[in-house]
Amino acid sequence: MDLTGEFITPNAAKYLQQLCKHFAHKIEVSFDDTAGRIPFGFGTAEVSANAEALRVRFADLAADKRDGAKMVIDKHLERFAFREGFTRMRWAD
Repeated sequence: MDLTGEFITPNAAKYLQQLCKHFAHKIEVSFDDTAGRIPFGFGTAEVSANAEALRVRFADLAADKRDGAKMVIDKHLERFAFREGFTRMRWAD
């Protein structure tokens, strides 16, 4: 079952870069200016950015891994996007 999250922000590309660079210190991440792939142990995050929003998609994520996946993304974005008052992505199961 897919899990997708969205954060409406004009700084989506900046946050995509920050997320990918942060995790690249620990795991092999691939990314460019508009898309990234972060292969966590619990599932792979496909991250995309455009002028309006940052989106994260986990494909076929096990039900018992969903809350952890949300937490990992939200907690990191909370640190990176604090100036925007970020608390959590808008997640859709």
